Formats: sequence, structure tokens, C-alpha cells
Amino acid sequence: MKPTYLMDDIQWQQLIENVADHFNDVTIKRGFQYFKQGKVKEFAMPDADHIAAVVDGSELYEVDLHLSAFAASRCTCPVHTNCKHMIAVLLNYANEQELSVHALVNAHSTGFTRLATKADKRNTPPSRSNLSPDHKETTRTALSKTASKIPDMPISGWHDLFDQCIALNHVNTQNSQYVQSALASIYAVKPPLSPGMQQLYGLHAHLRVLEKLVPQSPMSGYPTHTYMGYYTQIAADELKEAIERDFESPLELTDEPMQEARMAETLAYLRRKMLTESRNGTYFSDTYYQFWLHWVYPERQDSSIYTEELQHLQAAEEDLGTTLARLPWMLARSWMHIFQSHDNEAWVLLQEAERAFPLKISSSQLLLFLQALRKAEDWARLKDGLRHIGPLLHSHRDDHLQDYIHDWDVVLQHLPEAEQDMWDTLVGMLPFAGRMYEEALLAHEKWRSWIDYQLSIRSEPLSFRVSVLQPIEKNAPELLLPFYHQAVERYVLEKNRASYKAAVKLLKRLFKLYKKMKQESRWELFFTTFTSRHSRLRALQEELRKGKLLS
Repeated sequence: MKPTYLMDDIQWQQLIENVADHFNDVTIKRGFQYFKQGKVKEFAMPDADHIAAVVDGSELYEVDLHLSAFAASRCTCPVHTNCKHMIAVLLNYANEQELSVHALVNAHSTGFTRLATKADKRNTPPSRSNLSPDHKETTRTALSKTASKIPDMPISGWHDLFDQCIALNHVNTQNSQYVQSALASIYAVKPPLSPGMQQLYGLHAHLRVLEKLVPQSPMSGYPTHTYMGYYTQIAADELKEAIERDFESPLELTDEPMQEARMAETLAYLRRKMLTESRNGTYFSDTYYQFWLHWVYPERQDSSIYTEELQHLQAAEEDLGTTLARLPWMLARSWMHIFQSHDNEAWVLLQEAERAFPLKISSSQLLLFLQALRKAEDWARLKDGLRHIGPLLHSHRDDHLQDYIHDWDVVLQHLPEAEQDMWDTLVGMLPFAGRMYEEALLAHEKWRSWIDYQLSIRSEPLSFRVSVLQPIEKNAPELLLPFYHQAVERYVLEKNRASYKAAVKLLKRLFKLYKKMKQESRWELFFTTFTSRHSRLRALQEELRKGKLLS
């Protein structure tokens, strides 16, 4: 028998996301067993948004599900909400709709799947975005009334409300315009809130819209990487920047009893999103770290919160099973050890993560470890962190290396005696940190070490700007002599006109250096020997005459 109310594809996708948001894997698996055993004894839909059912558990439990306001759903079992009986009913609902039961069972890994395959088999009913203006306004008024209860609603209820606001939009293409339209709808129903709650509201508005753009971790057997279109990627990156701005202001703390609860729920939400994020994305991972760094750590010096978080992270391995993203899981545990000042445990975990996922740890995540240590103003710990983090930056661009060397400068301001530790670390990071090492040597006026490094890698003197070499010429001109001489010999050995011209340029520099050092006799001896040795190279002799080094 066909069901009375048919879901459209958007509603089906929303149902999958609701299951992923409200139920953990253990609950879903238990509910699946109940469904297979036929424990859903009664099932009715008074309207398209409401399911009333009875499930045979330890006793008969009544389940009341509201599909568009999921947080308001309840069960008469001791758990009351987000329980296995609700899952059994939802699986029964999907089965009656002739949709994939397994898509719901694997909701944590299938959230990225956009539209179900039934889209080609039946006409999709009009979505809310196609409602008349009057109907939209009526719906928005109703949503505003619901929003007035925001302080007393759990975060999952906020997200349900945001989803209904987003559904009113006329923009469906996932680009920057879609983001602006979605956020405008969410802010249109925002009630007056205390400063702290308003900050949380803004953060979750950004996060919920971001969820619509970012693919979720794929199902088992699917590719390990997921991709966004170009304009969707731009919109997601803009949202990430907006989230970073959310954390620029310290969290306004009040005595509201609900604010602490909303903070705990936000943390639980970010933890789950981070631990199920696809491998090529760090949107939610970065937000998780920023949340700790800017809104939790400054206010909570009690170490028990970090112990509790470690326990939650450890439990996630069993709860999420194969859907667990192990790299962010390992990094988050290392992060908690840093907050507890258990640095050795943190570095051991970080090294394990690097070995398990070579070249996969992003520079932004690595530098956040240093940011946490810098925020603690424990310079000895920051020095130790720099020694451990540096070698892991081998796959990243110079701009991130500049942030890294800046932290060394901060350490040296407070611990000048740590300079040798810096040089030892930088040398250990060669060759990938070569440019950073060179710039550090110049900044610290280590002229001889800079020249020795250039000689070892056979650098071309003519490739450097004059401004780079000027300080050495002024303070230690004798060090440039072997650098120039070595390059001249290489150019001559190449035996072509271009290399001869380069050799002449350097010979003219050498002449000026010897003159500056008042060692003209040494120059005359060298140059006489040089021209005699290469007298048969007619092209070189011609270039020397053009350069007015030979008459």
C-alpha cells in the first residue's frame, strides 16, 4: 500500500541529516535491529509532518515524531528522546516510502549524498521556496514564534529551526548568494538574546549553512575524497572566514543557566562533525579548535573539562566505528593533552598521527598547537613545541613557515638562551625550510653561516637582489669572495656566451670588493692567472673586453 504522504527529495535529504545530527551509531544499530525484528507495532501519520507509532521494547513505548521540528520529538521510554525506538520508527517510515533503509542506517556517512535516486521516478512536490509570498510570510511568522524559545531549546532544535528558515529561500544554487539568502532568513527570526547567546546563535547560523555546502564523510566503499564545485568552494571558504571572525570577540559570559548547556551542546556537535569530516576538509576541525582556543580555554582553567573531553574522544572510537575520521580524532586527543600541560603525551600522539597519515596534517592545525602554547605564555613549552612541530611542516608553503619562525622570534624575546635550539631545529628542517633558514640567518646577521649554506647548495649570486647582499658587503665583504669565485668558475665551465656574460658581471663585483678591502694586488694576481688560464676561450676574452676588464 502506498503511503498517504510522500516525501520529496529535499525532505528525504533533511531526514538523513536529522538522523546524523540526533543519533549516534550505537543507537542507530540498535534501532535497526528493532526494525528488522518487526517491533514497530503501530504506525500512523496524522499529517505530512507528524508520525505517531508504538514500539515493542521492554514494554510498549509511544513514539511521537515531528519531522520539521525534530527536537520536539519524544518517546515514552526512559531515554525520552533520540532513542532506538525513534530510529525503528524512522526506518519503518523510509521503508514505506520505498526509500533506502540503509541510507538512514549509514546517515553519518551518507549525509553528503544530495538527492535520492527516486528523483527520476516521480515528480517532486513543490518545496517551500515555491510557496506564495503570503504563505511564506505566515510560515516566517510561525518560525519567529518558535524562535522566541531559542534560549530554552537545545542546539539540535536551533538547527531544525534554521533548516526551516533556509527552506523558505528562492536561491537553491549553492554559492555565495545562497549563503547570504540563508543567513538572512535565519537572522530574520532571531529573537532578542543576551550577548553570549547571540554569539552562539551567530556561530550556529554559520555552521548550519556550512553543513549545506560541505560534503560529509563518504560511505564505506566510496572514494575517500569528496569534492565541491568552484562556486560552492568559494562560498564555503567565505563562511569559514566568517566563523573565524565569530571567535575574534571573547565569549560574553552571563549567569544564564542555559548558556552553559548550549556551550556543552555546541562542543558535542563540533566534536561529532569533526570526527566524521571527509579527509579533504578541515572546516569543522578548525572550528572545533578555535572554539576551544578562544571560547573555552580562556574561561575554564579547571583541567577536568579536558579530562572529560578526552573521555568523549576515546568513547567516539566505539560509537562511530568505521565512520570515525581517525586523523582528526588523533589530533584532538593530542590537543587536549596540550591544554592539560601533558606535552610529552601530546607529541607522542602527534608523531603517531604523522606516521599513520603522512603529509595529511594541515599546517593550520599544526600551527594551532603553537597558538595554544603562545596563548599560555609558557615560553619553555612553546620552545619545545616549535622543536616538535617544525619537522612536520615539510609539505607546506613558505607563508606558513613565516608564522612558524615568528613564534621562534617570540620565544627568543623571552628566552635568549634558546637561540641555539632554534638553529639546531632549523638545520634539522633542511632542505624544505631552506628559504626560512636563509632569512633567519640574515635577520640574525649570521653572515658566515649564510654564505656557507649558499656554497653548500651551489646558489647563483646573480639570483639575489642587491639589497640581500648589501649588508654582507658592508659588514663582512671578505665572505663574499669564495661565493663569487666559485660561481665564476662554474659559469666559465659552461662554455657559452650567456654564461661568459654572467662571469664578467661577477668579476666586476670581485674587482670592487678587492678594491674596497684595499687588496688590489690580490686582484691583479688572480685576474692575470685567470685570463692566462682561459686565453683560448675567444668568446670569454671578447666579453672581458666588452666589460672593460681587458684592454
